[in-house]
Amino acid sequence: MQLDLVAEDLWFPEGPIAMGDGCILLVEIRRGTLTRVTPEGKRATVADLGGGPNGAAIGPDGAVYVCNNGGAWLWREGELHLPGDAPAQYQGGSIQRVDPASGRATTLYDSCDGQALNSPNDIVFDREGGFWFTCLGHTDGEVRRLGALYYALTDGSKIIRWRSGLISPNGVGLSPDQRTVYMADCLLGRLLAYELTAPGIMAPATTPAGGRVVCTLPGFQWLDSLAVEADGRVCVATLWNGGISVFERSGSYEHIPCPDPVTTNICFGGPELRDAWVTCSSSGRLYHCRWPRPGLPLSFNG
Repeated sequence: MQLDLVAEDLWFPEGPIAMGDGCILLVEIRRGTLTRVTPEGKRATVADLGGGPNGAAIGPDGAVYVCNNGGAWLWREGELHLPGDAPAQYQGGSIQRVDPASGRATTLYDSCDGQALNSPNDIVFDREGGFWFTCLGHTDGEVRRLGALYYALTDGSKIIRWRSGLISPNGVGLSPDQRTVYMADCLLGRLLAYELTAPGIMAPATTPAGGRVVCTLPGFQWLDSLAVEADGRVCVATLWNGGISVFERSGSYEHIPCPDPVTTNICFGGPELRDAWVTCSSSGRLYHCRWPRPGLPLSFNG
């Protein structure tokens, strides 16, 4: 598959959103910004968010909702953008709402049931306007705080922790019928599926995993953020074996390589939803390609 470079000199890009005007909105975790990238590759800051903006999605009101990890890690020295040690003190992260016209950002949630959000990571909206999001968890190098999978409303009135005690929840997405929420557990290299009984309502756990294990990748491979195809395949960015792993419901998968071991996300756009953009984060690059199949339309678009 041919990958064409769109932009470079991005500071750990993530959370790409294909906009109707051909631009891509994405976050730069290291720079702490929500950024617009034009089709010609020019970048402009939409909002200075601070902390570590990690995932983004358009909500029902046209605003951009951002998972901000709150600066959960420091950065290594060198030409590549690579996460390093934890900061001396970590207070938690937040869900932010950003007005894309003014760049004004407000904090929607920073806790659940009295506990600080532990490195918010990725987000997806359902058709009713609520959203699922993950918290990756956090480590100081010896002790790891576990992560969780949440559902929340955009008016700030409800946030529910549906699955806790997870090792490292990362990418999150919905099936075409929105009866299943997919979650990639990063450090385990595992994709899980959780059945829903209604919007925002998860079925009771029937296995120790809390859901159905779609696949666990062999060897040393981590899973990052994800997007879903129109036919239900789940495309998950894959770390260290850099690329996109495309999973069937049966658990079989194919791997599409990308030129960065830290490939973190993919999004779909264009008139047929066969244009795909991939964030290659350690090299600070955004690539475009033509995908073999159309992506799933998101519940809301910019």
